[in-house]
Amino acid sequence: METTLRGVGVSHGVAVGEVRHMGTAVLEPPARQIPGGEAEREQRRARQALHAVSADLTARGVLAGGDAQAVLDAQALMARDPELLADVERRIAVGSTAERAVYDACAAYRDLLLGAGEYLAGRVADLEDVRNRIVARLLGVPMPGVPDSDEPYVLVARDLAPADTALLDTALVLGIVTEEGGPTSHSAILARALGVPAVVGVLGAADLLEGAVLAVDGSTGEVVVDPSEERKEGLRALAEQRKAELAAAKEPGRTSDGHLVPLLANIGAPADVRAAVEAGAEGVGLFRTEFFYLDDTGAAGAPSESRQVEAYRDVLAAFPGRRVVVRVLDAGADKPLGFLTAADEPNPALGMRGVRTLLEHPEVLRTQLLALTKAAEGLPVHLEVMAPMVADRADAGAFAEACRAAGLRASVGVMVETPSAALRARSLLREVEFLSVGTNDLAQYAFAADRQAATLSRLQDPWHPALLDLVAMTAEAARAEAKSCGVCGEAAADPLLACVLTGLGVTSLSMAPAALARVRAALATCTLAQCRRAAAAARSADSPEEARLAARAVLSGE
Repeated sequence: METTLRGVGVSHGVAVGEVRHMGTAVLEPPARQIPGGEAEREQRRARQALHAVSADLTARGVLAGGDAQAVLDAQALMARDPELLADVERRIAVGSTAERAVYDACAAYRDLLLGAGEYLAGRVADLEDVRNRIVARLLGVPMPGVPDSDEPYVLVARDLAPADTALLDTALVLGIVTEEGGPTSHSAILARALGVPAVVGVLGAADLLEGAVLAVDGSTGEVVVDPSEERKEGLRALAEQRKAELAAAKEPGRTSDGHLVPLLANIGAPADVRAAVEAGAEGVGLFRTEFFYLDDTGAAGAPSESRQVEAYRDVLAAFPGRRVVVRVLDAGADKPLGFLTAADEPNPALGMRGVRTLLEHPEVLRTQLLALTKAAEGLPVHLEVMAPMVADRADAGAFAEACRAAGLRASVGVMVETPSAALRARSLLREVEFLSVGTNDLAQYAFAADRQAATLSRLQDPWHPALLDLVAMTAEAARAEAKSCGVCGEAAADPLLACVLTGLGVTSLSMAPAALARVRAALATCTLAQCRRAAAAARSADSPEEARLAARAVLSGE
């Protein structure tokens, strides 16, 4: 008899398959004392293991590219943290084995993260994965991870380790179900990048029996256990229908009555460029530049201007005649950089991050702006540059002045990620030429809810009417100033929500390349007037669920 579990649908599509659980065994080595004469050898083993795991994570990131690369680079930084190594070596010096020293040192770090607020507590899963990889290497045992299977399956896990998820074989993994995570968790971001249907935050997922059949709908968030034949056939038919719609959607983004909505790609590294071009991206709406500061060189200091020029030019050259919106370095909070961000901030999410950090380190900002100027020379590209985490007109004005001082020949804009920026959007637009809404952080700060905390996932739902109000306010300010307002947060990747955002007055949408075809197909089925009515209906609701249902009713003609 079929039963239905519910979570948050974070990656669209449907899947039917048998459960395979992700291995999650905690590797706890025995606590034993070593003779003093073995300490140097154990310290050497520890250093080698930390270095090997860091190098492996970096290599996996390069292979995966995109959002996954940024996540894995951050994990690699954990593995080569000099303070972690120093703690491990101290523990070995007083008698611990290398593997026990790593386990205990990571436990101490874990406690610090848990006590530093929910934002940093979201990094605990990443730290535990790093710990398990190091300990497994020292013990000489296999790392628990993705299951072996000759047949396609639905992957079920408490949460997903980025290092495993980034390189999943999408020919075998039909869908993903996790017990933890929210719409902007690493699980969700990586699933969308892979184009695999996924539902997160499903209570009881870890208790599902191995081999049980699941029907997963990444749009509605439903997970049906032991679905009936009728249900399975219905989902398969829906999947075929969606596949046909996607194959037919090749034109630029527009509504059925011809209102243009440019569909752009979010990219995190040059490796994403090919996927964006192949998916028909009309440009780049968010080029995250953090990847270049998180490699081995960036760990010690900012990369040189010449190295930045080379990296940026490769991206700009791939989009002749089109927009490429570059976000300058967004350091701080969950993207700490040793040479820029303090290690002892009491609440990094509310501290020095984004443009605040750059204005405190003007030489880093100037080098990046000069590199972008030189990278664009002679290329027929429409370069746009924007600052993250802008709070008010003073921030926007300081960034615009830095761009002018560097001789940057590009449109200058800012991201709307704080409620203050949305409330005072017209004021910001007196300093800059465009706005781009980052719905992930805007939701986090609007609802005071950590985007990585599964228990707060309902407050990270981009359908929340309060969040839609802030987006509408921002878009209206841009319209009044005859300037543009795009959305580059994860909300843009939801086909139904993309129609609502269009109805709110958003002028462009940027998303992971894998989502472009679905959004393009959805927009082509409705008129601008329908989008506006759906937006009004969603804003009149009192909850994300009601908003979603109200918009769907309008767009489906119910």
